[in-house]
Amino acid sequence: MTPKERAVHLVDSFLNMKRIKMSDYSVIYLPTAKECALITVEEVTLSLPKFMPVPYDESLVLVKKYWQEVKEEINNL
Repeated sequence: MTPKERAVHLVDSFLNMKRIKMSDYSVIYLPTAKECALITVEEVTLSLPKFMPVPYDESLVLVKKYWQEVKEEINNL
């Protein structure tokens, strides 16, 4: 999944999540869905190792770069 596809998927997940009916006006709007998606991305990136393993592993760099791009795409939505 591309970073843009992941960003859209995350935001759509929050926009379309099943709501607990508290009133007829309980809906999630785009700014709130984007903020929730950004929090999710932040949690994912915080769960990644802080330091590069020895020997150097390029895959960790690629994962961090991917999630940074997802964050940028969410902000661009």
